[in-house]
Amino acid sequence: MKTILEVSIHTESDIITARQVARETAKSIGFDIVDQARIVTALGEVAKNIIMYAHLGFITIRFIENEVNKGISITAVDKGPGILDIKSVLDESNTKGLGAGLPGVRRLMDTLEIESDVGKGTKVRMEKWLR
Repeated sequence: MKTILEVSIHTESDIITARQVARETAKSIGFDIVDQARIVTALGEVAKNIIMYAHLGFITIRFIENEVNKGISITAVDKGPGILDIKSVLDESNTKGLGAGLPGVRRLMDTLEIESDVGKGTKVRMEKWLR
């Protein structure tokens, strides 16, 4: 895995920077414009969650590859309040607004992994593979 960028997320302008790098990286890998938009949208959702719930964190964008394919990996890490019930924030029927963006992220990306410790923070890792 080659790290392309690690950006601190504290303000809206940090999100813009991370989104631009993700789009450029996705384009250089060969993703079409639709998948570029999916990747950038997913990154924006997790970055907004950092600002809303943790106020500070970072996002790492990486080029990934295996024996047959290449793709992009995005990891968001914060030291915020954590998520008590990950299953509930991924529930598509959740109407309380809690985690409203994460079900969308799961639909946009090929993989989504969430690790969270209440009171210690959250790590969200997602991947998109070129098809």
